[in-house]
Amino acid sequence: MRWLGDCRTWESSARSIWLSMDRTQRLDWLRECRRLRRSIRLQRKLAGDGLAAGVDEAGRGPLAGPVVAAAVILPPGCIIIGLDDSKKLTSRTREHLLGDIYRRAVALGVGFRSAECIDRTGIKPATFSAMTDAVRRLLISPDTVLVDGKDDIPGLQINQRSVVRGDERFTSVAAASVVAKEVRDRFMRARHDLYPQYDFTNNKGYATRKHRRALRRFGPCVLHRRSFSPLNLRQIDLFKKQVSSTAEPEQ
Repeated sequence: MRWLGDCRTWESSARSIWLSMDRTQRLDWLRECRRLRRSIRLQRKLAGDGLAAGVDEAGRGPLAGPVVAAAVILPPGCIIIGLDDSKKLTSRTREHLLGDIYRRAVALGVGFRSAECIDRTGIKPATFSAMTDAVRRLLISPDTVLVDGKDDIPGLQINQRSVVRGDERFTSVAAASVVAKEVRDRFMRARHDLYPQYDFTNNKGYATRKHRRALRRFGPCVLHRRSFSPLNLRQIDLFKKQVSSTAEPEQ
């Protein structure tokens, strides 16, 4: 969608944007509006007329870095052109949308759990813990929490509805998906200067070929999840320590 960068919000210069479009762009715009309105109707049907917080996470699968969860409450009927599951969007589009979400959200919360916590408790409990933090950091308590996935958040004393592929179906969950993904990506890019050998700027901690080669050569850093496959980082770490302890001192 070439016009997405110009359509930063529904209200912003809507008339002038419409007049500047050709027929194909206008059809794209109308299809996008229909999709978002359908999403809003589905959310209202599931959560009612109260405030609904969408909750999603980013970073369950990587070999390195935290798992990040976000909770977002959007105003009823809020339309943000282009908002969708973060996995379907380019990095540039997510950056545009993140600004719109921050400006238009009624409330927003983010939770982190480190690689150390993931190794200690497991990825699923760590993810639920990050989601709980994200919801509790909302400045306004929602009436309903819509969770992406098949499981409710354990111990959360708020009405919940878990929905598989919720980030594709509900605008508030899609917004949480974008926030969690962008916050985590920025965290990993900021760590690249500390650990440039792992190429975190590009892989964000995921198991790319270059990342796996770096792990074999340098071993894991403090951001790596020692309990994660496919490389069994605990064994790599032990091997590096054994090599270091048995190496002959330089003469």
